[in-house]
Amino acid sequence: MSTIKKHDTHKEKEKDALIEAQVFWAKNNKAVIAVLSAIILLCGGYFGYKYLYRLPEAKKGVEAIAKAQQYFAMDSLQLALNGDARNAGFLKVMSKFKGTPSANLAKLYAGEIYLKLGDYNNALKYLKEFDANGSVQTQALVYGLMGDALSELKKNDEALVNYKKASTTFEDNEALSSEYLFRAASLYEVMGKNQEAIQLYRELKEKYPRTERGYIADKYLGRLGATE
Repeated sequence: MSTIKKHDTHKEKEKDALIEAQVFWAKNNKAVIAVLSAIILLCGGYFGYKYLYRLPEAKKGVEAIAKAQQYFAMDSLQLALNGDARNAGFLKVMSKFKGTPSANLAKLYAGEIYLKLGDYNNALKYLKEFDANGSVQTQALVYGLMGDALSELKKNDEALVNYKKASTTFEDNEALSSEYLFRAASLYEVMGKNQEAIQLYRELKEKYPRTERGYIADKYLGRLGATE
């Protein structure tokens, strides 16, 4: 085939492709525009929501929760929970700033406050709703608090599950892990399951000998007649 014929054939293919594209556009231009518009709107909506609404709301949430945190540090639990005439408490922060980090954090505070106030069902409610967002140390604390609430409600089997999770979720924090391992052992003892208690006291002694709980493990082993 000559160079001229090859060139003509190539031009014809380009022409055919162009015609096909024009036909496709004529048939589908409304649908394509609709899809592109939806993508643009979604992206614009997302970034608008994030930067025009979410970030300012998150900032307001941080400002709103600050006074409640101060009350909590002062052990003014009712004021921390419910606020005062000028400042929001943790419950108000949760409802007013839903979806923000402050609202999430308020659930942890509320759960701990209800635990201290002896309202164990509400303590569990808010602790379960709290999201640790991948922080294993915080999650370990939450498991421990849930274990306390469940123990007070005499739901001992569930309490043990949470205490054990609290003791193993972040073992680098020896003080926290040893404390909840001790609580699990003590709960076994209260339940009359002495062999299980002995096993955990021994584990406590071996794993965390330099902690306060590990140091006194021998005392509890002796009380159960498990001295070596």
